[in-house]
Amino acid sequence: MADSDIFENIDELVSEERDLRDRSVAKMGLSTDEKARLRAVEVQLDQCWDLLRRRRALSEYGEDPSTAKVRPADEVEGYQS
Repeated sequence: MADSDIFENIDELVSEERDLRDRSVAKMGLSTDEKARLRAVEVQLDQCWDLLRRRRALSEYGEDPSTAKVRPADEVEGYQS
């Protein structure tokens, strides 16, 4: 997977996230399924950004960025700022 593919995936997820948030405002809330999907999209976005950062770090240090793989959601979501 190339960085451009990751960015394309991010763009699609951001578009879906915006759509769900817009529906939330328009309807004064989301259904249970929509809330679950919104949460899944947020997690996938975090995973994409994490993957992109790790790929760039590998490349910066002369290593193969293609060795970076998507980390499990619980690992990515467990990070602290």
